[in-house]
Amino acid sequence: MGTLKADIIEAATSDASVTLRGNGSGTVAISDNTAITGTVSATGGWSGTFSASGVQTLAAAIAGADNEISRVNLKDYGEVTNAIGSTGGGTQDIDLTLGNNVVATVDTSANTFTFSNPTASDELCGFTLFLTNGGSQTVNWPAAVDWAGGTAPTLTTSGLDILVFITTDGGTIWHGMVASADSKTPS
Repeated sequence: MGTLKADIIEAATSDASVTLRGNGSGTVAISDNTAITGTVSATGGWSGTFSASGVQTLAAAIAGADNEISRVNLKDYGEVTNAIGSTGGGTQDIDLTLGNNVVATVDTSANTFTFSNPTASDELCGFTLFLTNGGSQTVNWPAAVDWAGGTAPTLTTSGLDILVFITTDGGTIWHGMVASADSKTPS
């Protein structure tokens, strides 16, 4: 593989990837309404700024590795859903690496929820839990969950409750809130 040093690099590769390697710093800029369908990566101790101008089309995921993205306006966005389905009793972990929108149904025996993999301390991390039939069985929450007034809510026996959990200290304390109790279409 050869080395190219230039102020501007225009490349079309067979695997649709551009990789920056080495120990350097600087700016990677993408402009002119580029469709990004491969991989753009910086490895080997490179640091600097990645910028894009114009309309960029991403045909792949962006892995931020818990790094900061600043001054972003979101439009028509979605959150990944972790569809747990039937909890089946016992312990059910809500792993935030699987999604920040969680859907579960309490169906048999007592359930104990645990929460894992929140973002680092000092960052707001949260998830929404759509819990069906939560009041049909005993539901236990992590001891780290603080509720309004210090008491966990009474959940709906046959229906949908929407709960929100947030933390700013890496999960040491979670704040639990009922966004909608017994959520249903008006009759």
